[in-house]
Amino acid sequence: MRRPNSPTIDLLILFGVVYLFQQLGGVFGLGTAWFALAAPVARPWTLVTNVYAHASLGHLLANAIALGIVGIALEQFTTRARFHGFVLVTGVLAALTQLLVGILLATPVAVLGASGAILALYGYVLAGNPIAGGLLGLVELSRRAKVVLIVGIALVMTIVTAGPGVALVAHFTGFCLGLVAGRLRVLRVR
Repeated sequence: MRRPNSPTIDLLILFGVVYLFQQLGGVFGLGTAWFALAAPVARPWTLVTNVYAHASLGHLLANAIALGIVGIALEQFTTRARFHGFVLVTGVLAALTQLLVGILLATPVAVLGASGAILALYGYVLAGNPIAGGLLGLVELSRRAKVVLIVGIALVMTIVTAGPGVALVAHFTGFCLGLVAGRLRVLRVR
């Protein structure tokens, strides 16, 4: 049973509120760029706002559905603060990685949306549940092989979520962060 103070519901509301601010900002000429993380980072608040802002209503709904599926299951095993902290930290790291890779490849783009953080939640579920630990325990793997396995799974998830304008580096980074955090059980309270 879902707790009355659901961090997943908190995030969904926050997504909606930020989206409304984006729409209102558009009326005053601020628009989505005011919330997106872009190079150079002239607006420091975009480190945070890029995680909660979305490029379109469809983008918002897709992330909301993906978050709802995984968030309600995960929030049962953690605290509100850990859940929100995990989403923020993984979202910021995923966006920064996307931005850095874009700069290095001379193709920087603005980063916007929670999908890096949401994929971190999915990675966490995959690696942090007892069944995954049990299955991995059945096969003896070296540390190097485990890293290759994690990267391979993250690449598959990145390809599955690919589409025009999608921040694939952020997806890959978020999923990898989630897999590592899941193995370390950073969200577990007990």
